[in-house]
Amino acid sequence: MHIIFFNPQGNFDQPDSYLTEHPDFGGQLIYVKEVAMAMADQGHKVDIIARRIDDPEWPEFSESVGYYKGYEDNLRIIRIDCGGPKFLNKEQLWPHLDEFVANTVAFYGDDLPDFATAHYADGGYCAVLFKHLTGIGFTLTGHSLGAQKLDKLGTTIDNMQAMQERFKFAQRIDAERLAMRYSSRIITSTGQERFEQYSHPLYQGAVDVDDDAKFSVIPPGVNTRIFTTEPGDLDSQVEAMIDDRLGGEKGPCVVVSSRLDEKKNIIGVVEAFAGSQKLRSMASLVICIRGIDDPYSEIGKLSDADQKVLKPILDLVGSAGMKDQVYFLNLKSQGELATTYRIFANRGSVFALTAFYEPFGLAPPEAAACGLACVATKNGGPSEIFEDGSGILVDPYDSDDIAAGLEKALANQHDLAIRSRARVLDKYTWANTAREYLAVICEAVKSGKDTCPKPEAPDASQRIEQYLASR
Repeated sequence: MHIIFFNPQGNFDQPDSYLTEHPDFGGQLIYVKEVAMAMADQGHKVDIIARRIDDPEWPEFSESVGYYKGYEDNLRIIRIDCGGPKFLNKEQLWPHLDEFVANTVAFYGDDLPDFATAHYADGGYCAVLFKHLTGIGFTLTGHSLGAQKLDKLGTTIDNMQAMQERFKFAQRIDAERLAMRYSSRIITSTGQERFEQYSHPLYQGAVDVDDDAKFSVIPPGVNTRIFTTEPGDLDSQVEAMIDDRLGGEKGPCVVVSSRLDEKKNIIGVVEAFAGSQKLRSMASLVICIRGIDDPYSEIGKLSDADQKVLKPILDLVGSAGMKDQVYFLNLKSQGELATTYRIFANRGSVFALTAFYEPFGLAPPEAAACGLACVATKNGGPSEIFEDGSGILVDPYDSDDIAAGLEKALANQHDLAIRSRARVLDKYTWANTAREYLAVICEAVKSGKDTCPKPEAPDASQRIEQYLASR
């Protein structure tokens, strides 16, 4: 089959430029790339549809067609013009998506794909419009939904206009509603995501969460080529860097690696260390921050948003007298990250992800695949990933509970590491993810082409206002 992935925000290239560094280049791009590669490995022709950027500050994305090494025959990165040549943040893309889809249709001409998968809200809107123009069906993978973000950011009637100007909630939520309604199937990473996120009042009437024929739970996978316990080419180089940064300290550590994002709650782990002398006697804390070596002297190199997250962490480390026990590592690639996980696993260490909510949470399975025991938020996907007890689940709002979870994991590191790695290799690989996607796609393709009306420009302002007024 010929399958396309709509992903207009962010972009893709062979060296994974900016991957996870920028809010538009986050985990969803890794997800799309890995599922696309796994489908190609299974003999299908795959295109990732992204936006072409002809901007001197973003030179990696100017070619109309790109490839990944080893996948030149059946996996392409198709970059489509829309909204001018310059880079645009995802919130600025909404007025240009009709042009994006029209140019996609023109690119294919009479050689249309068999099916589409849509990713995130803007990809969902594109797939609806593409279906209207071509009859080609699609699945929707929302990754994270706008209604939950609207709630978590504290949107009210009073600040609604300011929040709308910044985050474009009206366009995002209406686009999600359209994609839910006209998709052949909605793909979620967990059952909890299906029942908690899609049952939000702002999606009422667009989808029935109790309709089993509408949903498929397909968990993401781990790139086991990279995240493995097997020694790699980078081991000696990365271990030398780690020993230099830690001053030769080789005892157990708690390892944290995520974007500098308030919702990731990195400071929750720091607060756990600050409040537990027992935890501090068992391990040191390692925080991985991409882009700077010394956060105390180089924090000014980060964006204002990143500085807002990092500064309270540094302040707490200082006020709690923990500067000699909290270390920062600048890891520049997934290869370095996986090697770091492997090195710390050999030292009896633990990985921590204490996000306030994590739709799935691929980072803990990646760490587990490298031999680390895992402590993760109980809110979201990790509660299903580790439902067998192979990882420790904690309340991200309770620093004492985080500390207790970390202490328990450190005390049982060997057993947890073995169990969690076995679970990941059994259930959470990209080959499994692709096979389950393809089963859904084959079923939809057999049903034949379908039509849908032309979508209006998405705008759920009135719906959001009514929702906020009713709370």
